[in-house]
Amino acid sequence: MSNITYYQLIVIFLLNMAANQKVMLCKAVSGSEFPVDFNIRFHTHIYCQSGSLKFVFNGKQYQSKKGEFVFWLAGINVSDLSFSTSFRATILFVDSDLLTESLPSATASIDSIIHSKEYPILHPDKKDKEKILKNFELLYDMSQETGHRFYEEALKLQMQIFLLEMWHIFEDELDRRKRSLQSGTLYEQFIQLVQQHCMTQREVRFYSDQLNITPKYLNHICKVNTAITASEWIQRNAKERIIILLQNKNLNISEIADEMDFSSRSFFTRYVKKLLGVTPKEYRERI
Repeated sequence: MSNITYYQLIVIFLLNMAANQKVMLCKAVSGSEFPVDFNIRFHTHIYCQSGSLKFVFNGKQYQSKKGEFVFWLAGINVSDLSFSTSFRATILFVDSDLLTESLPSATASIDSIIHSKEYPILHPDKKDKEKILKNFELLYDMSQETGHRFYEEALKLQMQIFLLEMWHIFEDELDRRKRSLQSGTLYEQFIQLVQQHCMTQREVRFYSDQLNITPKYLNHICKVNTAITASEWIQRNAKERIIILLQNKNLNISEIADEMDFSSRSFFTRYVKKLLGVTPKEYRERI
């Protein structure tokens, strides 16, 4: 990659933090160490080029190997990092605020954000692997152009391009997962439908109709599999998406209500208070 000198991860990370960099690109090898609080300020993108990386993500153990892509959102609980002796990876750290403020579409990002919270490892094809490394470099190089007359605007645009490229890869992964679920059990098909439609469809009847079963039987299926009702699954998924939308202050509350197909802002407010315990306005004032 052009214009990059590689150091031990900990050295380059601390040096760049001192310089208040918004984007950092570096190589990691077996024995590298991540600062304790690296995932508080930064979104972390890892492309594993050899060996393997083990980590605990939201309480679950994962292993990433050669050719896989790992993405950790800022604020996600990541711990117990360990590397194989042959581990080599290219890592991109992106300032949390830079990414959030540069979203080209708040609603288009939701599926990718939800997916990455549940499945932190992607399996890109050969073409997408090349794109990942190229986009790492393009974003990093733009972040270094601090003398550019339109630096802030140019960096934001490059961040948006990066996000669109990454969402494209996320969508490919989601499509593969959807095809797998469509041939799965009724419960798996229900979960896939909820993830796809919960933004605008919040009644159990809609999903039971899609599956050609009764609402009562759908609730039975959900309880047998998880001890959670169909309605609770719908609310859980809707809640996750509402939180993501409310965290994006570029959207006003009425726009979010429209996006989720509520007939009025007041109905949306009541629904949010039921799920979050506070109104949308109160929630925003707390973040």
